[in-house]
Formats: sequence, structure tokens, C-alpha cells
Amino acid sequence: MNTISPTLVITGAAGGIGGPVARAALDAGYRVIGADQTPFELPGAAATLVGDLRDQAIVDSVFDAAGPNVYAVLHLAAIPSPGQFDDHDTLVRNVSSAYRVIGTAGERGVRRIVAVSSASAVGFAWADRDLTPDYLPVDEDHPIVAVDTYGLSKVFMEQIAAFTHRRWQVPTITLRFPFVGTGERLRYRLDEMAQSPATGSRDLWAWLDTRDAVTAILRSAEVPFEGAEVLNISAPDTMSPWPTRDIVAAAFPGLAVPGRVGEYGGLYDTTRAADLLGLTEYHGWRAGA
Repeated sequence: MNTISPTLVITGAAGGIGGPVARAALDAGYRVIGADQTPFELPGAAATLVGDLRDQAIVDSVFDAAGPNVYAVLHLAAIPSPGQFDDHDTLVRNVSSAYRVIGTAGERGVRRIVAVSSASAVGFAWADRDLTPDYLPVDEDHPIVAVDTYGLSKVFMEQIAAFTHRRWQVPTITLRFPFVGTGERLRYRLDEMAQSPATGSRDLWAWLDTRDAVTAILRSAEVPFEGAEVLNISAPDTMSPWPTRDIVAAAFPGLAVPGRVGEYGGLYDTTRAADLLGLTEYHGWRAGA
């Protein structure tokens, strides 16, 4: 790393993922500009700004604080799950803030944009009906079947990132995360998964340790890359205590699980992330992991 610390702009820096990302970035020697709608403290940051990222003046102040030659923008600011606002507000809040931040990053010619999307973009997690994947494991080319506005907001964000690359030629990497957690948050979710084989089917029983989410985001900022890419990032196993073929049979009768999926193997294909980010090792929750 150069003697002049590269600058990262991190939105959602007060969040459950954004906070750990910001602290890890500082530990790695980056100059960090943190922004969030919620007041927060980030010792060591070059600047912290609090405000609504749907407001262009707030977004401009974030980039003004960062100065020229921003190494990467890490956009994590978003409504973390549906139900906090009505459908219209959920869509508008997520899409508007994404366009303000990602579009401004493109206009200002940053080196890289990394945006955190969600596995919800595919459409299973928050649907008002039961949906069955076309195939397993689900890769980034699986058709979008979203019928909820939260998932739709993530689809729009991914398209905003792709648009920004086309318009300003800024490389963009968008990461689809499933449930993310560690510690008590993860233990609570694991207890839910143990209720029955079908519990968690809408999420395809997927999960990601917070530490691995941090690694994926920072690697996305650092790896050599030109283009616009969407990547699945998910642990290589499920959160269910039952074998993968048993839970799939319980929730999706007749849906095949390929032989390459292990006994407790995860159901999101992460091959592209392994190839681009070198992300092949993940934290696990099972005994011995």
C-alpha cells in the first residue's frame, strides 16, 4: 500500500456489516470516509457524515470530504429488510439512495464501486407466494422472479451499478449476500432452522458469516477488475442441521440436487466469486468447521 493511504467511501457505516467493514478498512490502513443516516462514531476515520443519502447535497458533502482519487466506494446503505416501510417507500428509499451514491461515484470518476445487494434480488426470500428455483445451485444467471418490492429494489440497484459502468466506465462489483451474522444473531437463526427441514427454504437455508462478508467487500475493492459483475457470496454449507438433499426434498419435491453439492452443501453457486475474488475459505458453524 502506498505511503498516502487510499481513500474508501463507506455508506451504511453504522450498520451491522458496514461498521465491521469500516473498522477492518481502518485496520488495513485505508483512509475512511463513513456515512450513515444513523449517528455513529468511527474512531480513526478521516470524516464521518450523518444524513439521508437520498439528498444530493448530503451525497456531495460525502464525496467532497473524500476529495479526489477515491480508491473505492463501498455502498452498503439500505433498508436491511422489508416491513419497516410500505412497499412504495421501501422501493424509493433503496433505489434513490443507490442512484445518488453510485451515480455520483461514476460522475466523479472513482476507481471502483462495490455495492452490497442481496440474494433477495432473485426473488424467493420475501415473496407473497411459494416459489421454486428453476435449478440448484442457484447461480447469478438464474431468472429474476421477484414479486416483492424489497427484492425489486435490489434488482434496480444492480442495474444502477451496471448502468454506471456503461455510462462512466467505472468498474462495479455487486455482491448478493444472504442472511449475514455471527455470534448471538447467528445462533438465534440457527435455532430457527432447527425447527423443521423446510424452515428457511425461502432463503435456500443460506447464510454468511459477518467476517466473510467483510472479506468479500474489501477484496472486491482491491482485485484487478474491469467491467460490471454481480457475484453470489454465500457460505459453502446451509444453516440447516439436516442434509441438503433432505431439506430440498421437504421444501421442493422433485427438484434435483446435483452430485457436486455436498451432504450439507449450500445452494447458491459461488464459483464466480471464487474465480474473481479468490474467495474459497469461509467460516462455518458446524462442529469442526
